[in-house]
Amino acid sequence: MRTPANIAGHPIHPMLVTIPIGLWVFSLVCDLVAMRSADPATWNVVALYALIGGIAGALAAAVPGLVDLLSLRDKGIRKTALVHMAINLTVVALYVVNAWLRVGQEGNAGGAPFVLSLVAVAMLVVSGWLGGKMVYLAGVGVSPEAAGATPETPEVKRKERHA
Repeated sequence: MRTPANIAGHPIHPMLVTIPIGLWVFSLVCDLVAMRSADPATWNVVALYALIGGIAGALAAAVPGLVDLLSLRDKGIRKTALVHMAINLTVVALYVVNAWLRVGQEGNAGGAPFVLSLVAVAMLVVSGWLGGKMVYLAGVGVSPEAAGATPETPEVKRKERHA
């Protein structure tokens, strides 16, 4: 089921989500390095900028994700997509609070910002699992013809019955 937010048949949302995920995981790594570093202030600044870049990247990825969500017809997949979206919006909110706590903070960014990063990354794992469920099990964003399936293939017939 091809989604409307695509470039040359390639869905945009999965392309963009790698940016915030990578930046937020890198921010957590910077926090861990800062805890062991002789110069934690530098690593805290890098972590803050990675956090802010991740927030911007997530907001950019949310636009085609919303377009894809609105195009879903299957109620079960739509429910999964809504949970996926709710988790992602919660993660963005956690990172906004996280960034706000870090601005102007001297020294180590342990404590609440570090805990927020751990919780948010754990939530990203759950959200990513749901995103994978939509793509790999339901075929969201995948064109069966491009994957070599034909209308006679059992997978295509099964999906047509549920559409």
